[in-house]
Amino acid sequence: MSEPMPAGRPGPQSDPAAESVPGPAPDLVPEPLGAADPAPLGVDRTPTGVPEVDARLDRLADADHLATSGHLEVYEDVHRGLRDTLTALDRRPGPAAPGPQPPAAM
Repeated sequence: MSEPMPAGRPGPQSDPAAESVPGPAPDLVPEPLGAADPAPLGVDRTPTGVPEVDARLDRLADADHLATSGHLEVYEDVHRGLRDTLTALDRRPGPAAPGPQPPAAM
Protein backbone atom coordinates (compact mmCIF):
# COMPACT_ATOMS: atom_id res chain seq x y z
CA MET A 1 0.00 0.00 0.00
CA SER A 2 1.25 3.34 -0.97
CA GLU A 3 0.91 6.40 1.23
CA PRO A 4 0.03 9.69 -0.44
CA MET A 5 2.81 12.25 -0.62
CA PRO A 6 2.28 15.52 1.25
CA ALA A 7 1.35 18.48 -0.93
CA GLY A 8 4.27 20.51 -2.32
CA ARG A 9 6.79 17.64 -2.31
CA PRO A 10 7.60 15.91 -5.56
CA GLY A 11 6.75 12.29 -5.83
CA PRO A 12 8.98 9.55 -7.22
CA GLN A 13 8.76 11.10 -10.67
CA SER A 14 11.78 13.17 -11.73
CA ASP A 15 11.62 16.86 -12.49
CA PRO A 16 11.38 17.32 -16.31
CA ALA A 17 13.23 20.66 -16.11
CA ALA A 18 16.23 18.96 -14.51
CA GLU A 19 16.42 16.44 -17.33
CA SER A 20 16.42 19.09 -20.04
CA VAL A 21 19.48 20.96 -18.71
CA PRO A 22 21.90 20.87 -21.62
CA GLY A 23 25.39 19.54 -21.08
CA PRO A 24 28.48 20.90 -22.77
CA ALA A 25 27.92 21.51 -26.45
CA PRO A 26 29.53 18.91 -28.68
CA ASP A 27 32.46 20.00 -30.80
CA LEU A 28 30.75 21.03 -34.00
CA VAL A 29 33.89 21.94 -35.92
CA PRO A 30 35.42 18.82 -37.45
CA GLU A 31 39.18 18.43 -37.34
CA PRO A 32 40.74 19.17 -40.73
CA LEU A 33 41.77 16.08 -42.61
CA GLY A 34 45.47 15.33 -42.38
CA ALA A 35 46.15 17.73 -39.51
CA ALA A 36 47.91 15.01 -37.52
CA ASP A 37 50.02 13.82 -40.45
CA PRO A 38 53.78 14.36 -40.16
CA ALA A 39 54.97 17.46 -41.98
CA PRO A 40 58.34 19.20 -42.28
CA LEU A 41 58.82 22.20 -40.02
CA GLY A 42 60.69 24.10 -42.70
CA VAL A 43 63.48 25.23 -40.39
CA ASP A 44 66.51 26.49 -42.31
CA ARG A 45 69.91 25.32 -41.12
CA THR A 46 73.22 26.94 -41.82
CA PRO A 47 76.04 24.43 -42.33
CA THR A 48 78.65 24.50 -39.58
CA GLY A 49 81.56 23.58 -41.84
CA VAL A 50 82.31 20.50 -39.71
CA PRO A 51 81.26 17.50 -41.83
CA GLU A 52 80.55 15.22 -38.85
CA VAL A 53 78.29 17.82 -37.21
CA ASP A 54 76.54 18.72 -40.46
CA ALA A 55 75.80 15.04 -41.16
CA ARG A 56 74.24 14.66 -37.69
CA LEU A 57 72.16 17.81 -38.05
CA ASP A 58 70.97 16.65 -41.48
CA ARG A 59 69.68 13.51 -39.73
CA LEU A 60 67.17 15.69 -37.87
CA ALA A 61 65.24 16.01 -41.15
CA ASP A 62 64.35 12.31 -40.80
CA ALA A 63 62.01 13.25 -37.96
CA ASP A 64 59.95 15.39 -40.36
CA HIS A 65 58.43 12.30 -41.93
CA LEU A 66 57.81 10.34 -38.72
CA ALA A 67 54.94 10.34 -36.28
CA THR A 68 55.72 12.10 -33.01
CA SER A 69 56.38 8.76 -31.33
CA GLY A 70 59.35 8.22 -33.69
CA HIS A 71 61.02 11.57 -32.99
CA LEU A 72 62.69 10.46 -29.77
CA GLU A 73 64.74 7.80 -31.54
CA VAL A 74 66.02 10.31 -34.11
CA TYR A 75 66.77 12.98 -31.47
CA GLU A 76 68.64 10.51 -29.28
CA ASP A 77 70.65 9.26 -32.25
CA VAL A 78 71.61 12.83 -33.25
CA HIS A 79 72.47 13.74 -29.65
CA ARG A 80 74.62 10.62 -29.26
CA GLY A 81 76.43 11.39 -32.54
CA LEU A 82 77.06 15.04 -31.61
CA ARG A 83 78.32 14.00 -28.19
CA ASP A 84 80.66 11.43 -29.78
CA THR A 85 81.95 14.04 -32.23
CA LEU A 86 82.61 16.48 -29.40
CA THR A 87 84.34 13.79 -27.32
CA ALA A 88 86.52 12.88 -30.31
CA LEU A 89 87.86 16.44 -30.36
CA ASP A 90 89.49 15.71 -27.01
CA ARG A 91 91.12 12.57 -28.39
CA ARG A 92 92.69 14.02 -31.52
CA PRO A 93 96.46 13.86 -31.54
CA GLY A 94 98.21 17.07 -30.87
CA PRO A 95 101.35 18.21 -29.18
CA ALA A 96 102.22 16.19 -26.13
CA ALA A 97 101.17 17.72 -22.88
CA PRO A 98 104.11 18.85 -20.79
CA GLY A 99 105.04 16.37 -18.09
CA PRO A 100 105.77 17.15 -14.47
CA GLN A 101 108.65 19.57 -14.00
CA PRO A 102 111.53 18.53 -11.76
CA PRO A 103 111.95 20.69 -8.68
CA ALA A 104 114.31 23.60 -9.17
CA ALA A 105 117.79 23.13 -7.70
CA MET A 106 118.66 25.45 -4.92
